[in-house]
Amino acid sequence: MTDALRETQMRDFLVASGWGAATVAPLPGDASTRRYARLYLNGRTAMLMDQPQGAEAPVAPANADEEARRALGYNAVARLAGADCARFAAASAWLRGLGLAAPDIYAADCAGGFLILEDLGDALFAQVLADGRDENELYQAAVAVLARMHAGDAPAQLSANKPLFDYDLVALLAETDLLTEWFMPLALGRKATDEEVAEHRRLWRAALEGLGGRRVFIHRDFHAENLLWLPERQGVARVGLIDFQDAVAGSPAYDLISLTKDARRTVSPELAEATTRQYLAAMMAQGTPLDEASFRHEIAVMAAQRTVKIVGIFARLHSRDGKPRYLPFLPRLWTYLDRDLAHPALHDLRAWYDRTIPKDKRAVNI
Repeated sequence: MTDALRETQMRDFLVASGWGAATVAPLPGDASTRRYARLYLNGRTAMLMDQPQGAEAPVAPANADEEARRALGYNAVARLAGADCARFAAASAWLRGLGLAAPDIYAADCAGGFLILEDLGDALFAQVLADGRDENELYQAAVAVLARMHAGDAPAQLSANKPLFDYDLVALLAETDLLTEWFMPLALGRKATDEEVAEHRRLWRAALEGLGGRRVFIHRDFHAENLLWLPERQGVARVGLIDFQDAVAGSPAYDLISLTKDARRTVSPELAEATTRQYLAAMMAQGTPLDEASFRHEIAVMAAQRTVKIVGIFARLHSRDGKPRYLPFLPRLWTYLDRDLAHPALHDLRAWYDRTIPKDKRAVNI
């Protein structure tokens, strides 16, 4: 599709939605194919989401087996939303039903790939913290949101036609494969051998198969670049939520470690520990307590898995998509990974990384 045709489709959608006379101010892009713009009309503002249809691989049906998912590509294997903006709208409605500050949907053309959203502002946690706001206040507010999201089991459906996919072993292993596929060639100057790939996957399978327990709604990218500070609101509504279209049913640990092992912002071990304790206390207070020893085991495994995934994604963004700006985050990620691999359950994986990817190769210079 040409840019001119997409522009015409956008303008038609805005007219049909009552925003035809709005000023459209594009916002900087990110690592996805989605584009955003702020709309200004008669003193009102809103956000336009533009998700070109077909820009990413399709979403597999909830009951699709591993072979069927792999035939549809990485998004289907990893349980990503792809170009399905209806999934964002369904997740937003579900979150708002809990009293959380996900954006209201003012207008939608999901077949065309357009949404007009409530404008939650620009006060990202990352920026507010950089400006000197107290870390403890914001992280405690984020923990309250997580406790609210995790108060009940994960819903089977977000809406009548949008199931909440399970973040299963197939998806988790596909994500760890990103490191051998994309990071190792970039760091070592050669492809991973078949033996290296197989052993890496075997070790991760063993680590992940040992996890169990409740499945809850997880945002999947719950970190300082996707949380907005809304101090004029009350309680859990003080934390605005965005970029949750890839939500799945998974471990209660996952969003917590997204927050405390932030790829783009250094979170000290002390703050991470305080946040973890606050989360455990909040879950206890609302009557959904977690076994602390099992939960900390789960934190270590899921934190390491997520970090490995992001290392692979950042390498892919550079090598495949020509976006090198994510590579400077690699030293922070390897620092997190070294800490998590110190857990006894991950001893064999730590040995694999130390043997296969020397420490002087982990921060890629370009």
